[in-house]
Amino acid sequence: MTATRTAAQSQGHRVVVTGIGLCSPIGNSLEAVTAALRGSQHGIQIMTEWEGVDQLATRLGAPVHGVERSDFPRKKIRTMGRVALLAAWASDRAIAESGLDEVALSSGRVGLAYGSTHGSTSELEVFARRVFGAQGLGGSDASSYLTFMSHTCAANLAMYYGIHGRIITTCAACVSSSQAIGYGYEAIRSGAQDAMICGGAEELHFTHAGVFDIMYATSTKYNTQPDASPRPFDVRRDGLVVGEGAATVVLERYDHAVARGATIYAEVLGFGTNCDGEHITRPSAEGMAGAMRLALTDAGLDSAAIDYINAHGTATELGDIAESEATRSVLGTAIPISSTKGHTAHTLGACGGIESIFCLAMLRENFVPQTRNLEEVDPRCAALNYIRGEPRDLRLNRIMNNNFAFGGINTSLIFGRV
Repeated sequence: MTATRTAAQSQGHRVVVTGIGLCSPIGNSLEAVTAALRGSQHGIQIMTEWEGVDQLATRLGAPVHGVERSDFPRKKIRTMGRVALLAAWASDRAIAESGLDEVALSSGRVGLAYGSTHGSTSELEVFARRVFGAQGLGGSDASSYLTFMSHTCAANLAMYYGIHGRIITTCAACVSSSQAIGYGYEAIRSGAQDAMICGGAEELHFTHAGVFDIMYATSTKYNTQPDASPRPFDVRRDGLVVGEGAATVVLERYDHAVARGATIYAEVLGFGTNCDGEHITRPSAEGMAGAMRLALTDAGLDSAAIDYINAHGTATELGDIAESEATRSVLGTAIPISSTKGHTAHTLGACGGIESIFCLAMLRENFVPQTRNLEEVDPRCAALNYIRGEPRDLRLNRIMNNNFAFGGINTSLIFGRV
């Protein structure tokens, strides 16, 4: 079954991507990020505003530029913090590109699946300083909580666009947006919805870096060399760098999209998700491999049908080693593989969505990016076909995008050319 659809397609509707929107450390459009990936550009920078944070060892981050609050109607964003604003920025563009109008969005046949690690940390900081600083609620307003509640992105987007279909909130750390895409795909495939707005977002805050800092998982040796870190799979890596961004894809039933003449970027061929069930932070190669196998089974494909693997590749020691072993056990050693986090850093709840859009760019342009800063593969990592040095031109039909999160939650998505 190297190139045939059997399991998923025979059990339900085909699902395609008809709209794309994103903001990321390397650009805020498909054209911009394609050029950045082809040109080996990155969005890592020294975070001078973190210099006053006591005991924070890392100084690198990857912010988004060019997304301004003033671009949105004030009345519609009063309950949005930065994370929801990034989500709205990406979603505006994806929905406009898809051609879905207000009638369709409010029909009940269009739903939304969206996630983030949590709500707006900057708004939570403001609220906490007011409340705990004064030991009272003075200065707080009715919208404060709505900006930092865990499902702020999904709830705010639903109100912003007048969605009457199902709402799926995915707050699952680094698989928040890949789960959203997967669950949106399943909702359409089953016939429950005709279209789903799917994705995830994250805003950059020093506490996000601090959480990993406490675990000795952040990059610190390259604090004055933003060009040199992170270094996924490299023997000289020293941890991850945290970034921010948002990504939204509009998924749609294939025949529905064709009937209205929508542009189709790619098809979602398969989705797999599971849980290690073993350790809250330590990754499991067996669990990761299980998610990949589930995606292949869902797509009705075997490993030989995959042309490229977009790795989670965070540049942490345990994560890189476990992921490489899992990949080898399921897909062998011949398929080209790279991580794009050397370009964007780790955008946490947004990474699965951003990286999925990167995969769509690769399918469209027939290229695969290298893993930035991968100069010498850690010998403890499995011997895979790592893309190093520069991007490769490569004819692509099917791509697997893998993401993994705290709690042992694993996801694998397969996208294909229609």
